[in-house]
Amino acid sequence: MHQQGALAYQQTTKVVESPRERESALLMKAAAGLQRVKDEWDIGTQQELKSALAFNRKLWTIFMASVTKEDNPLPQDVRQNIANLGMFIMNQTRDILLEVNPQPNQLDVLVRLNRQIAAGLRGS
Repeated sequence: MHQQGALAYQQTTKVVESPRERESALLMKAAAGLQRVKDEWDIGTQQELKSALAFNRKLWTIFMASVTKEDNPLPQDVRQNIANLGMFIMNQTRDILLEVNPQPNQLDVLVRLNRQIAAGLRGS
C-alpha cells in the first residue's frame, strides 16, 4: 500500500512541478550531498565523496547536453554560460578525484555554484 502512495505522489509531482523547479530541486539535492560529505569529512568515506561527486557530475552532464542541443530555447549567451560552468565543474570534480589527499574545502565551490544556479531557477 505504501508503494502505491509513493507512486501516486511521484506522478502528481511530475504534473505539478515545472522543469525549472525540478532542475532546481536536483541541484539542491546535489549541493546537499556534497555539503554532507564536507560536514562529515572526518567520519565519511572516499566512496561517499565519489558518490556525491558522481551524482553532481551526472546532473551537470545532462545540463550541458541539454544546452548544446539545437532546439534549446535558451538564449545563446545563457547556453554558453551554462556550458562553461559545466566544464568548470567537470574540471573541479576531476581535480578532487585525482587528489591523493583531497580537502573538504575543495567542495565549497561546487556547493556554492549549485545553490546559486538553483536559486536562479527558482527566481530568487
